[in-house]
Amino acid sequence: MRAAFVWNLSVEVARLGASGTLVAPEEDETSLLWPEPGRGPVGSEVVFARAHSLGELYRAALDVAVDRAVDSRGGVVLVRVPPAWLQAEPDGRALLRWVLLFASLEPRDLLETYALAKRVVRASHQSKVGITIHGVRRVGEAQAAFSLLSGVASRHLGQSLVSYGLLVDDLHVYRAIVARRPVGLEHPQSPASRALRDVARLLLEDSRSATVA
Repeated sequence: MRAAFVWNLSVEVARLGASGTLVAPEEDETSLLWPEPGRGPVGSEVVFARAHSLGELYRAALDVAVDRAVDSRGGVVLVRVPPAWLQAEPDGRALLRWVLLFASLEPRDLLETYALAKRVVRASHQSKVGITIHGVRRVGEAQAAFSLLSGVASRHLGQSLVSYGLLVDDLHVYRAIVARRPVGLEHPQSPASRALRDVARLLLEDSRSATVA
């Protein structure tokens, strides 16, 4: 499910008029959640990298980012990092400077998300860790879940988490994923589509701010 969210975010970035590219390890290519590699909806792109470690994935993503840098629209290169690769590899640590984690409202999933955030911070002390809460029916649910995660991270990791919005619990999401179609194109007026666009906008705005800085 999280893999599908990442791909949908790259499409939403492209729908906002920027360059949206997703880089994933080649092991993901056989997953039914991914589309075909190459150019896709509204100019978004999926690149499967021949990488088997964090360092190799970082170098592949860097090559893609350099290629996309000539695009006058600007944009975001999203990288799908397998959780098992979240280690302090010197040649891949730069890939963990800005990380987005997805968490559901389930207590066990919140614990697992915190554990991932802890691994990221230990691997790269300069990391900016963002959280998007998914499977939400009410905004208050997402706010409470993020506050819980943020409070624990602040107390135990000395790390402030960043909220990147929420993704609503919408049947359209699952229908689009099964059809391997972007939610924003299949159901553009659905709550799920609007929520995805809000998250993509936050990512794009932050990427532009980081570039200017």
